Formats: sequence, structure tokens, C-alpha cells
Amino acid sequence: MADLDLQFLGELAAQLRVDSVRAAAAAGSGHPTSSMSAADLMAVLFAGHLRYDFADPANPANDHLIFSKGHASPLLYSLYKAAGAISDEELLSFRKRGSRLEGHPTPRLPWVEVATGSLGQGLPVGVGVALAGRLERMPYQVWVLCGDSELAEGSVWEAAEHAGSEGLSNLTLVVDVNRLGQRGPTRHGWDLGAYARRFGAFGWHTVEVDGHDPGQIDYALGDARSTRRRPTVILAKTRKGEGVLEVENREGAHGKALKEPDLAVEELGGRRDLRVEVRKPDNGGDPYRFPDGELRLPEYELGARVATRTAYGEALAALGAARGDVVALDGEVADSTKAEAFAQQFPERFFEMYIAEQQLVAAAEGLRIRGWIPYAATFAAFLTRAHDFIRMAGVSQSSIRLVGSHAGVSIGEDGPSQMGLEDLAMMRAVYGSTVLYPCDANQTAALTAEMADLFGVAYLRTTRGDTPVVYPPGERFPVGGSRVLRHSPADRATIVVAGITVHEALAAHETLAREGIHVGVIDMYSVKPVDAAALVEAATTTGNLITVEDHRPEGGLGDAVLDAVSELGPRVVKLAVHGLPGSATPQEQLADARIDRDAIVAAVKRLI
Repeated sequence: MADLDLQFLGELAAQLRVDSVRAAAAAGSGHPTSSMSAADLMAVLFAGHLRYDFADPANPANDHLIFSKGHASPLLYSLYKAAGAISDEELLSFRKRGSRLEGHPTPRLPWVEVATGSLGQGLPVGVGVALAGRLERMPYQVWVLCGDSELAEGSVWEAAEHAGSEGLSNLTLVVDVNRLGQRGPTRHGWDLGAYARRFGAFGWHTVEVDGHDPGQIDYALGDARSTRRRPTVILAKTRKGEGVLEVENREGAHGKALKEPDLAVEELGGRRDLRVEVRKPDNGGDPYRFPDGELRLPEYELGARVATRTAYGEALAALGAARGDVVALDGEVADSTKAEAFAQQFPERFFEMYIAEQQLVAAAEGLRIRGWIPYAATFAAFLTRAHDFIRMAGVSQSSIRLVGSHAGVSIGEDGPSQMGLEDLAMMRAVYGSTVLYPCDANQTAALTAEMADLFGVAYLRTTRGDTPVVYPPGERFPVGGSRVLRHSPADRATIVVAGITVHEALAAHETLAREGIHVGVIDMYSVKPVDAAALVEAATTTGNLITVEDHRPEGGLGDAVLDAVSELGPRVVKLAVHGLPGSATPQEQLADARIDRDAIVAAVKRLI
């Protein structure tokens, strides 16, 4: 770059520091020092390397910038101001009630594609966006800014290995190595070589720079864009709080507004009103999409025995044939979740993420950013490992589809480590989520297709063992609905079930009917949103509800039912898995957990 350009970049970086200080001072809180360390890095990126049309954030050729260190939001918002996207007045609304400029970035802003702030998530999501770029054959670059503290997160290294093994040359990670975390020094401090060796071992191109030297930064960013067949990491040595003696490279200043902001602004050379012209992307053409076809869901005969996980795999393959925007992701268990049916038919749209559940969910999120419809499947128990990514997907209001197989004690002999017994509670608690639990193959196929157009995080729970088909092919099961399977005016109680316990409840109904005891049975396949109207009717007509679930008693189907009817005051009995299971056959497991047909019969008799 010419000297004049370097001078401008220095002035722009100073402006970003000033505005970060001002924004945090106006809010009385925030992370200005974490923003100040990365100001030079982002000034050069915006002025010389980012390709982005702020007037058209949906432009498919735009680069993608993910602030993994979301606490450096004052810097991000200061960049938006410098690019002319927001005003100085809005900048100073930072962290205030009703402002789009929240403490950590969320997609309330049109230029923010994913909520950040839970550290270690930006790079895994960036991997998903980069994979999408390869799939849709677009030339955009994915830039991720992270801090050195978050390199202690295991999810970063899940992403680093996957990006390296896939050779994602359209992905660049910029690491702000400012040496200081929240409570003190980071593990490796300013030892850039320690980080370089780690990334290099995963196949990354590594570049070490002075993070306050615009010339070095410019070279590194250009080198990253021109590197082929592998991702690039730029390791930038910086100083936290750069430019203000009060906080520069000092412990104890993290996450605090500066005590003397006016003096800090003066020390930084005063306020500026520079504008940076971010270069718009060249016309990259339209993203490649696969052709659509006719949806022909699999059909299963009444009375046949088919596992819902099998129906999921076959329905997903049928959906893939009908919709070219559907993609599938696997956590190295596709033969068990039956997602292998999709992989065999559409290998280009199938992503093997291996046993890395955080990266599995994050990649789904990244693909979603680019408009794909991702279905990510693994064992229900193992999705708990990725709960923070699922939680943040809820914050982002992201439409991803998650499928958990091998749920509950009914998996049988594998024992408690493999049993998803907390998944319904976990998924119900996610903001804006949908939770579905089908009982048979035709219902599973219909709900698999129904999920494709749902907004927000959608979860489908499937069962390992074969279960009877109770619904004819072609029926619809709307989200938020239920099915009344047994009902009579003489019912003295209603059994509310979902999934595997539907079949136990139907068997219990037959036993009770032979004894002259009348009960209703409701298949509550939509656990969230729950069919409150059906539950209210059952509660007011029978006065007694019994919920039965292959799940812990906390947060699952029983609590969903209680939430719907608690104000009406019916008697509600919850049958759920209380003890710690061992190894046994599926039917023995249900009996030991007291959620089988005999336990339901006994509960009805106790209740009435």
C-alpha cells in the first residue's frame, strides 16, 4: 500500500478505537479494550479486502464476516458506522433498551448472520458457511475474527480439523492474540508459534503478523484470499486496550467501560468522521441449486413393524429428491440414524462431520445462513454435547432441523450412556423451538417433510426398535396438533403419550377395557407446541390425566401437559424414567422404568 493509504488505515483504526470507547461509555458497560486490540485488523479488512454490499445484505456474492469474539461488538458497530450503515446516534444507543446494538451481536441487524458471544462458535459456523460456498459454487470468502482466549474451546479444534481436512481455502480465521483474557493472561500469551504449530498440524496455512502494522495485515489478508487448497489462519500479536495508557496491556480492564473516556478519546487523537468504502462484490452469478422434483414419501402398511428411525431416513431421501435445497449432516452414525439412505442417493449434499457434535450443529447453522435446509442427525443422547450451539441457534432464530435417534430406555441393552433421556427437556427450553416425537413410520415420514419449512430450531425424536404402524399412509400431522386414538363418553381418565409409549398405552387401553374401565388415549406427537385445546378438553371431561414418557420426569411431555392444563386443576400423574437404567431388553427396560402397559394399567387404577 502507498504511504497515504497506510496513514488512512491508521486514522481509521484510531476512529474505531475512539468510537468503541464512546459507545461503551454511553452504555456504562461493554468491552472496549477487546475491541481496541482488533481495530487495525478490521480497519484493513474493511478498507481493502472485504467484499460486501451493505445496501444489499442478501447479495449471494457477499463475503461473510463472523465476529466469534462477540463481546467486541463495539468494534463491529463502529465498523458499521464507518461504512455508513448506521449513524453516530445509533452507535451511542449501544446496549440500551430497544436498540439493535445489543451487548453481543444478533441478527436483529441485517448484516449479522448469526448470534455470537458464546465463545468458540464462530469458526465452527464459518466452516458450515465455507462448505456451503463449495456446494453452491460461489467465490465469496468467509472471514472469522476470534480471540486467543477462545482457542481453549474444544469446538474450535473440531472446526480446525474439519476445515483442514476439507481444504476450505475460502475460510480465513483472524486471531486477535492480545494475551489477556477475562481474569488474566491466556494459556500461551503472545507465543504465536504455539498457535501456529497447532493449526499447522491440522493442515492450515499460518501467517504471523504484528496486529498493529497495517502493512503486515494487508499482506496477510491478501495472502489468505489467494491461498489454495487449505484454510488460512492469521495470528496477530496485539495489545488489549491499544492506544490508551490507562488500559493498554493491563489486567483487570476486561468487560468494563473506561473510567476516563474523554481523556481516552483525547489520547487517541480525538473524534473523527472517516468513511470507508467497502468494495461491493463482483457479480458472482447465482448460487448453484440442485433440481426439485415430486415429493413421494414412503408408505407403510397398517400393522407392519417399522422403526421410526428407518422411516426418517427413507423420508429424508424422498424429501431430498423433491427439494434440491435439502442437505443432510451426520455425526458418524448414519447407519444407525438411517440418514445413509440420503447419503447414498445424494452424496454431494451429504456432509460427514464425524464424532464432533458441536461442529455438526454449527455446520448446519452455517449451511442455513446460505439458504440450505439442513437436517443434522445423531443419537439423542449425544446432542446434549452440542446444547450451547443449539441454544445459540435459538438466539439467532435459525431454522435448522435436528434429529435424535436411539432415544429413551427402549433402546435396550446398550445401557444409560446411550439413552437420550433429557433431550425433550433440552429442546423444549430452546427459544422458538419445535419438538416432535412420532410413534410410527407413516407419522415420522409426514413430520420429516413438515419440518422442512418450519421456522426456528426443530427437533425430531426417533426410536431404535421396530414399532407397529398405527396410521395409514398419506395422513397429515400438523405441528401443534395431536391425535385422539381412543375416546368414549364414559372415559374416566385420559392417557397422554408420544412415541414409544403410544403403543404401551394402546395395549393398556385394551386391558382396561376388558375390565370395564374406560380411558382415552391421546398421541401428543407435537410436544412443543403442544395441542392445548385437546388437553383442556380431556382435562375438563375426564378430570384425570396420565402422561407416560420414555424420558426423565423433568421438562418433557409431562411438564408440557402440565403447562397447558395447570390452571384448570385436573389431577395429573406423570410416569417417566426416574431410576438409572442398566442393560436389559427393550421391554424389560420399559417395565423396569414403570412406563410399560402394566404400569399404565396400575396407574389408572390408582387414580380412579
